[in-house]
Amino acid sequence: MRARKASIRMHWDIFCRVIDNHGDLGVCWRLAAQLAALGDRVRLWVDDGAALAWMAPAGCPGVAVVDWSDPAAVAAAVRGPVPDRLVEAFGCDPEPALVRRFAEAHPAGTGPGTGRRWINLEYLSAEPYVERLHRLPSPVFAGPGAGLTKHFFYPGFTTATGGLLREPELLRRQAGFDRAAWLAAQGIAWHGDDERLVSLFCYEPAALPALLAGWAAGPRPTRLLVTAGRATRAVRAAQSCLGGIRGDGGGGALRIDYLPHLPQTAFDELLWACDLNFVRGEDSLVRALWVGKPAVWQIYPQDDDAHHAKLQAWLDAVDAPASLRAMHAAWNALPGAGPVPVPDAAMLAAWQGSAGLVRERLLQQPDLATQLRAFVGGSGTDTGTGAD
Repeated sequence: MRARKASIRMHWDIFCRVIDNHGDLGVCWRLAAQLAALGDRVRLWVDDGAALAWMAPAGCPGVAVVDWSDPAAVAAAVRGPVPDRLVEAFGCDPEPALVRRFAEAHPAGTGPGTGRRWINLEYLSAEPYVERLHRLPSPVFAGPGAGLTKHFFYPGFTTATGGLLREPELLRRQAGFDRAAWLAAQGIAWHGDDERLVSLFCYEPAALPALLAGWAAGPRPTRLLVTAGRATRAVRAAQSCLGGIRGDGGGGALRIDYLPHLPQTAFDELLWACDLNFVRGEDSLVRALWVGKPAVWQIYPQDDDAHHAKLQAWLDAVDAPASLRAMHAAWNALPGAGPVPVPDAAMLAAWQGSAGLVRERLLQQPDLATQLRAFVGGSGTDTGTGAD
């Protein structure tokens, strides 16, 4: 009887630099955890992994977090087994000594499924260039990786891109979610369906004070669940500026709850619990899209205002209703934007219909981790070079 062939297991090095927020690390951790869940082994190299203490406190079997700034860790990796796949997240320039070691072990093959693979994982965008550049090769002519070929891998919203990160069990988890029980476990005294729940994960939007004032003066009770960090500081500053916005129900229809830092799984649950979600950056936008509920995105601001075109491209890609476009223009302080609209029932109904359609369309394309494994040869023969 012929012996069964052993299941394929790849070994990845993922490199991540933390700039000034948690998005890059959040994306890289999700990718590492999903690859490990598929049977691969991952080393996540990060220059500042402190946020993982609350983002992923339980860690993940198959994922080793390595301090990129530790010379001893780099030296040990250079002496050890060479990974099968190297992921450079967001142009972060991987450790030169490890790139050199990777190049020395690289065979001649450069096509998908052959030899070792170097992937340049790019930022998420709906702009047209993403489809043109996705999976394109980029030969390396100088430096420790000379002779290798990088390949661009772009997340995206169409079948001509690498898709979005999505765990296989995500929809099952959401289907079994109990909103009332979760809120009670957080110590939030929710007043039932008559009280609209809104999550806030933002930077410092100039429109925030006006939005808080609108909710406080509104006809329907609103409970705002504010995430830790910059969002909390922004809301407290707005309350101080407005004076009369107490956030405890005594100063109008608005109640405010301040949350601690949430693990990634609990952040998903926060989004599931709310009727409207304000998110920022890349990682939380994707999580909000999978919820299928109304969401408002504060895009990461860039000095040259390149984020304006990026935001408009995304609004076009999701065929956003006019009222949602107006909300995003005001929330992101786009040129010519009017005052921030306070979402009413009619707006939220239109946004809900749009969100459901976008989610169903995105579910038709394979998730990013699955596409990435297929591109680098996840169904090929294991090179056997990784340590077991």
